Amino acid sequence: MITADIMNERGRSKLPGHLGIVVVRLEPSHVEAQYTVRDCVMASNGFLHAGGIVTLADTTCGYGCLANLPAGATGFTTVELKSNHLGTTREGTVVSVAKPVHLGRSTQVWDAVVSHRESGRTLALFRCTQIILYPK
Repeated sequence: MITADIMNERGRSKLPGHLGIVVVRLEPSHVEAQYTVRDCVMASNGFLHAGGIVTLADTTCGYGCLANLPAGATGFTTVELKSNHLGTTREGTVVSVAKPVHLGRSTQVWDAVVSHRESGRTLALFRCTQIILYPK
């Protein structure tokens, strides 16, 4: 069984770890992760970088996909993603909550809402499609 602690350890030396992403809840139907806004997630204009928001949302959805892999699957890869950015921030904690829309044998579709914890403002809406991988 995949847990938040396992995914936090796996991501520690990867991009999620570099950005400070921490999974705080990992269930098959609900994944929540967050990071604290700091200089490495900012754009040169002084606001939160859109890539940091997308990485947080994609990580959250990806960990949910792993928690829902069908029997015999070896992994997944994201094949499409879309994000609508509605706001930004310069401080605080950014949170992504992901939920499955479709859990199929060959694909999964996940939605995530990224928000600013302190104000409750929605920063982005995100959807991704993952293709499920099987051994050849």
